[in-house]
Amino acid sequence: QVQLVESGGGAVQAGGSLRLSCAASGRIFSINAMGWYRQAPGNQRELVAIVHSGGSTNYADSVKGRFTISRDNAKNTVDLQMNSLKPEDTAVYYCNADRARSPYGMGYTVRDYWGQGTQVTVSS
Repeated sequence: QVQLVESGGGAVQAGGSLRLSCAASGRIFSINAMGWYRQAPGNQRELVAIVHSGGSTNYADSVKGRFTISRDNAKNTVDLQMNSLKPEDTAVYYCNADRARSPYGMGYTVRDYWGQGTQVTVSS
């Protein structure tokens, strides 16, 4: 069983910084991509940033130049450094492991996993 555990959320004033961390635990053969999504009240969950196993990254336009995603493939961890935070960044942030391959019975299973979410609140 794969579990994602997030840490690092909290409250900060506009212009401040926070760093989110996520660690995938359990027996894992590989993970295709790891990323961060967020969901504000009344909104749909949206992609914030994603890093693929080869190192390529994608960011939402709203966070480009402010957020940086990084990944340690050996440790199955992904971090999100958030700088110059704005009130509109306020949301619950979720870690995602895309197409994680893990042992299952005599073979393996491939599925997505989500963390429990961590609150980020940015005040003006």
